[in-house]
Amino acid sequence: MILRVATDLFARNGFDAVSLRAVADAAGVDVATVHHHAGGKLVLYQSCFALVFEAERRALEPVIAAAADPGDDLLAALHRVVDAFVGFLEERPETTGLWLRRWLEPDRHAGIDEQFSTPLYDQVERVLAEADRAGVLHEPQPHLAVRSLIWAVHAHAVTGLHGEIPADSRFALRAFVHRWLERMYGP
Repeated sequence: MILRVATDLFARNGFDAVSLRAVADAAGVDVATVHHHAGGKLVLYQSCFALVFEAERRALEPVIAAAADPGDDLLAALHRVVDAFVGFLEERPETTGLWLRRWLEPDRHAGIDEQFSTPLYDQVERVLAEADRAGVLHEPQPHLAVRSLIWAVHAHAVTGLHGEIPADSRFALRAFVHRWLERMYGP
């Protein structure tokens, strides 16, 4: 409960604007309980990233693994990866909130990116790089391709912090990301 409440507060307000007292008040406990269960503010903040990373990893690793060994249809496997990513962020917009605020201060809280985003991004980049080497598709810049699509999806998902993402927006984003994949890697 404390971790979920803290994740929401950090996602909406950023690291500096959230105190352990605010977390305690929102969770309906005292500050000592927050400190006992979560440690200090920085440890709590890092735990929030760990929470969303673990959920994202569980959602994405199976489809990324399938894309790494797609049989004859890499493009279909990439579509499944993108669908899983979009679906995850639409269901867990606090993930986007945490990351957008984190990216505004790239030199602060060293190690968060390497620990809680790079592992998944690297897996997708390897899929694209290996497919490029095998001549299955052409992607000379896998890092840039992955980051570009991630930013586009996060720009969409951030609206979920303020309420339900409208169905037409969900449809439009999915159409966009699938069109992007087709134009980048289709026949």
